[in-house]
Amino acid sequence: MLSVLTGDIINSRASQSGVWMDGLKKILERIGDSPKYWEIYRGDSFQVEVTDSKEALYRAIQIKAAVKSHKYLDVRISIGIGDKNYDAEKITESNGSAFIHSGEGLEAFKGRQTLSVTSEIPEFDYDMNLLLKMSLIVMDNWTPAVAEYVSLNLRGGLVQQQIANLLGISQSSVSERHQRSYIHEILEVENLYRDKISAFKLDQ
Repeated sequence: MLSVLTGDIINSRASQSGVWMDGLKKILERIGDSPKYWEIYRGDSFQVEVTDSKEALYRAIQIKAAVKSHKYLDVRISIGIGDKNYDAEKITESNGSAFIHSGEGLEAFKGRQTLSVTSEIPEFDYDMNLLLKMSLIVMDNWTPAVAEYVSLNLRGGLVQQQIANLLGISQSSVSERHQRSYIHEILEVENLYRDKISAFKLDQ
């Protein structure tokens, strides 16, 4: 089992692609090499394979924070969990249930929904998508400043003072962004996702 993230940038025409693409590429490059494991295509769409299904939601949150760090921008991401029965040199030419679930999930987005997960287990999908809808009430409303903080926080290994130094703001301002981000609660959902992946044996 593996995960495939298929996504597209919302309001991509509101900003030059170079503004958001560098941050997106930095995250994707940590996952694997292009075009084997990720590819950006049609200017504002992307697909990435996450070999460890447990890591998929964390990567999706990282991508969302990186994109929302830029004014007017957001991203839709569909996580598909399944297998890969055709392994091509380019991810966009590979195939399997993970790719199908991911593509179908993106096509099924309605209204304000910007993040979902689709697998072969309806009970898992229902539980996680309900939690994601609630989490999106917060994530979809991150300001660029808050999203920038979240993006740095999710790198790991940085304390608030280090983040403050990187952003050129006071530690108290970082603390305020931390509170407004609800990152602790978002990561609780992410940890539950990992637990459910194991419980439903979607990592095997």
